[in-house]
Amino acid sequence: MSALKRKRGGKGPGGKAKKVKLVENGNKPQTTEMEQNKEITVPAPVSMGKWRNKERVLVFSSRGINFRTRHLMQDLRTMMPHTKADTKMDRKDKLFVINEVCEIKNCNKCLFFEAKKKQDLYMWVANVPHGPSAKFLVQNGECHCLSLCVKLHEFGAQFDTEPHYALLKELFIQTFSTPQYHPRSQPFVDHVFTVWNIIYSLIISNSIIEEDASMVEIGPRFVLNLIKIFQGSFGGPTLFENPHFESPNTHRRVIRMATASRLKEKQMVKELQKLKRTENKEAVTRDVTDDVFATPAEERPVHIELEAPAAKVVKKNKHKAFKRQRKQKR
Repeated sequence: MSALKRKRGGKGPGGKAKKVKLVENGNKPQTTEMEQNKEITVPAPVSMGKWRNKERVLVFSSRGINFRTRHLMQDLRTMMPHTKADTKMDRKDKLFVINEVCEIKNCNKCLFFEAKKKQDLYMWVANVPHGPSAKFLVQNGECHCLSLCVKLHEFGAQFDTEPHYALLKELFIQTFSTPQYHPRSQPFVDHVFTVWNIIYSLIISNSIIEEDASMVEIGPRFVLNLIKIFQGSFGGPTLFENPHFESPNTHRRVIRMATASRLKEKQMVKELQKLKRTENKEAVTRDVTDDVFATPAEERPVHIELEAPAAKVVKKNKHKAFKRQRKQKR
């Protein structure tokens, strides 16, 4: 590197502000009042550009992770220039060993991804070696990173209401925030980490800032379901515990029990139908619909006749006289 090459934020060889003169029509500049008004002064840097915040974050995992977790860790390392990597830790080792690994790597923060059976992924965010530390269940992890570093962090309004949210906010800022004047960082702010809370689930997304100050989400985006907050690093007294957390094993057991109950119910229905088919059917001797249109007669009082009824006079040959008259007229 040249001895006269100016460092970022440092002073030039002269140590004074540069002056740029505007020249019109290719003529030589003259020291007139109008031209002096057109001079543009470039101010000297405000800061010396020294890297004072020596935050270093160790990002690694245990054995047994899948490809999505591996890409997610690589995205976080790409976005955070102050990270370091290490080999995978054995599952049999205790979590307190991570404090020694961070001390060897000269890191004071740690992001540890712990893989359990059934591909359950847990993430630890810890301040090494004194704490505090938080344990999360990683859900819906996506890996499509396109950025180099993130400098600005935004949090929802819920993080200023309760103490455990305020603790998580400070822990996240110290872990994910890019130190000022870091050698691998950029001298501009172009990406934002947005964190908001929905029922103890922290949703973290990465967005890019456009020229018109609008934000476009580019990823990665993943959900952290809060489990516990510990006082120490990877252990210690419990400061906060999520009352609504349901472990993946319990969730899978509930699903299995619901599936088994549905299958059992279907089997019982089949057995009842089979019993109905095998039962002896009774012979129907009387039609039930016979009495549908039967209307009962009106009840009348009983009348008993004590005397015989009078005889009726029957006229025989009622029209006989008329016949005789007709004959006489003939």
